[in-house]
Amino acid sequence: MPEFLHSHQFVYYTLILALSILITLQAIPSILHVARTRHLYDDLGHFRKQHDHGIPRLGGVAIFVSFIITLLLFCVTGKQLPINYLLTACVILFAMGVKDDLSGVNASTKFFIQFVVGAILVIPGDIRLTSMYGVLGIYTLPYTASVIFSILTIMLIVNAFNLIDGIDGLAATTGIIANSSFATLFIYIHQYELASVCLAMVGALIGFLRYNLTPAKIFMGDTGSLLIGLVSIVMAIQFIEVNSPANYNPELPHIFSVPALSIAILIGPIFDTFRVFALRILDKKSPFHADRNHVHHRILRLGFNHIQTTLILASVNIISIALALLFSGFGSTIMIIVIGVASLCFNWSITFMLRCKEREKISARFLFV
Repeated sequence: MPEFLHSHQFVYYTLILALSILITLQAIPSILHVARTRHLYDDLGHFRKQHDHGIPRLGGVAIFVSFIITLLLFCVTGKQLPINYLLTACVILFAMGVKDDLSGVNASTKFFIQFVVGAILVIPGDIRLTSMYGVLGIYTLPYTASVIFSILTIMLIVNAFNLIDGIDGLAATTGIIANSSFATLFIYIHQYELASVCLAMVGALIGFLRYNLTPAKIFMGDTGSLLIGLVSIVMAIQFIEVNSPANYNPELPHIFSVPALSIAILIGPIFDTFRVFALRILDKKSPFHADRNHVHHRILRLGFNHIQTTLILASVNIISIALALLFSGFGSTIMIIVIGVASLCFNWSITFMLRCKEREKISARFLFV
């Protein structure tokens, strides 16, 4: 066992994971019973749905309950994370998510609530990005710019996780990879209270996956995907901030190129969101216009099933993280460019394979037309 993870800490983190998994596993059967009794099923009529029978979409309730209970019982509050503001933001998003999953919420209300949540975290909670750390030649951000940029970043990632929740297991698996990565990195740099928050989410998602993998018995709905996005981006911001030059401590391990590493950890939702938004705008449509052009939809069209698609995207995510760690010495700007180019190449390869499949032959010219 690494020296930075002592035996008592190992027991502590194991208890967090075990409790959060157990709560989710115990909660979901009751939620399924209520959903079936009250006929609270997914909207089969929606053109983006991938299933041909009604499935409850209240799994996010179990994730929320598990995460919050575990957080309150085990997580140590510290100066690095004002838990009260995080809990407030989670409760607000949970309320909106439940209403959306049960009866729907219009887009303007969603964005307003997300803005309020972001403002609570950034202004009184002071959970914000204070510097660009040399990316694009920008270092310290003025307070107003920091607040605006941080709120927009929170809203982006919250919605990004909502957008990738389109097939069995993808959003939960992405959330597990992201929060497991942050937890490991936090433990390495001795930020134990932040690691405990990540692990509470990881455990809740592991328990949920038991019922969400094909054939899915329940979906997480907006309640779950919004919560995963919120916790993931808060952890990303805190990871970037505790590694900033202003917080440098020569006695503790230090990680380089943290902005690039954070992007690598969240690359799946980030790349897919920017990609579909760009394509919709180029097609003169609203960036929020729903379609079946997400990366996971395109991989499904190649003939892969839900589990295979989820594993492919999870593998790409893990490879991105490994590359970011391996080449962190090149600096954030170069690494962000490399990660972006690699993501474009991955998307290009999917496009090439789709063209070959549709035209029933393989040709190098399909790389371009």
